[in-house]
Amino acid sequence: MLDQQFRDLMAGVCAPVAVITTADDDGPHGATVSSLASLSLRPALLSIALDYRSALLERILATGRFGVNVLNSMQSDVATTFATRDADRFGSAPWSASNALPRLDDVAGWAACELAQTVEAGDHLLLIGAVTTAASTPRAPLVYAHRTFGTHSNFATRTRPAIIDYISACAS
Repeated sequence: MLDQQFRDLMAGVCAPVAVITTADDDGPHGATVSSLASLSLRPALLSIALDYRSALLERILATGRFGVNVLNSMQSDVATTFATRDADRFGSAPWSASNALPRLDDVAGWAACELAQTVEAGDHLLLIGAVTTAASTPRAPLVYAHRTFGTHSNFATRTRPAIIDYISACAS
């Protein structure tokens, strides 16, 4: 009973939607997550959580690096594609390599990370990434709440300063 109550509780919390990527000898790999969070400014750290059954998790643990593609408010189709098993994920989403990681086109934000630490967390593994590169755009981010995609209307209408400006200002 608590499982459903917890799911319902968390469904009401707006979460950012990101596609986590990595690459190895078999090519690019990626999956949609809504468990992205900033963790620290100095050093720049973020966290994601992946199910232990995730094929992407195995590849990130092997490569020691991952990309974070924060989707823009018009990319719900990309989120769905990367959340679908056995989909031709990179065949339908334009991308290029950045920092030797798959970077999707037109995202609201991007970060390249080195795997800094892992933490066992129930049926997921929490991955802490040391951010080596970060970029953002004025595009409104895609969010997930009440089991649907959308964006916050204020985010959709205002301009956003680049995250790198904040990081640079705080690092000085």
